[in-house]
Amino acid sequence: MVRLPSCPICKTRLAATAATESKDFPFCSARCREIDLLRWSDGKYAIVEPISADKLAEKIFDDELNEPLDEAGY
Repeated sequence: MVRLPSCPICKTRLAATAATESKDFPFCSARCREIDLLRWSDGKYAIVEPISADKLAEKIFDDELNEPLDEAGY
């Protein structure tokens, strides 16, 4: 079962086609997009850990190992 995406600000469920058809994706509206931008500009969001090249490579490797195989087994 595939779960539909939801707006990270107001949690409204988005249409399955929102990623390709909405200029506001991943938000439901321009209002939610602007709220998110305001939160970033106010410093309410922060990246808590610097990302080194080694950590990034490790994360990518772990993600690839944990990906489910497709029908062909790849």
